[in-house]
This record gives sequence, structure tokens and C-alpha cells, in this order.
Amino acid sequence: MRRLLLAMLAVLAAAFGAFVVGMRRESPVLQDRVRRFSKNYMTPAVLPTAGRAGQSNGVVHHRGRRSGREYSTPVTPVAITGGFLIALPYTARVDWARNILAAGRARVDFDGRGHEVTDPVVVPFAEVAHLLPRGSRIAAKVFALEEFLLLRTVDGES
Repeated sequence: MRRLLLAMLAVLAAAFGAFVVGMRRESPVLQDRVRRFSKNYMTPAVLPTAGRAGQSNGVVHHRGRRSGREYSTPVTPVAITGGFLIALPYTARVDWARNILAAGRARVDFDGRGHEVTDPVVVPFAEVAHLLPRGSRIAAKVFALEEFLLLRTVDGES
């Protein structure tokens, strides 16, 4: 029984290690699969409570740049003075980030409040690392997150 448990732990550790390496190297195959899994399973599970008071996840509401359709995407924003930072683990090439960059504005629901945001800009990790909580900095380093979306709140608060 103990050998089986150790073997299972070794397999899990190897799978996690492969996942981290794949994400760090921006493997298109891995990133596409993670994105699909997130879109099909995580988004429907997280979206109903994201943005509510006490939740760590938020929701970014944006308009499709071609379709004009309204979208809601769960994210994990970090509140900073005058706005938010959102990690871009799949780079700024994801549709929701491209939509916000094209429109120049969006709405972020976070901790029970809605925030109109504007002036989106993609910034490197090195430029904003000092603004991130310790856990976010560690995660960014482990997964080699190099891009963050900086959003300024219209009212200057977050």
C-alpha cells in the first residue's frame, strides 16, 4: 500500500513538473489544452461566484472586437492603487485581452464592486513585480509569467 502511495505521488510530482516546464516554455500544445479546459470547465464553475465580496477571482466584462458581443471572463485581478493588474499566463494574445486592448476600456467586478477601467497596457513582470503580493510574485516566477495587463480605474480607486 505504501509503495502504491509513493508511486502515485511520484507520478503526480512528475505531471506537475511537466506542466510547469510546459507553461514556462509556452508550449502551444499545452497552453491550448489548458485554455480549452479552462474555458469548458473552469469558467462555468467559477463565473457564478467570481467578483463577489470575499472571492479572490473577479470578472472582466468586455466587448468582442469583431462580433460586438458582450463577454464575461473570470480573472484573478490584483488591486493596486488606481487600478488592477491581471496576469497573462497565455500572453496578451488571448481574445479577452485583445478585446480590452482594442476597446481601451472594460469593467472589472471584484470583491463585490464593479469598476470601470480604462487605458489598458501590457507591462512586463519586472516593471510591476513590486506591486504584487508575495504569493503572486512567486507564482509569476514559477510559471515564468512575463506579461501583465495594467488597467486604470476611471474613478482612480480600486
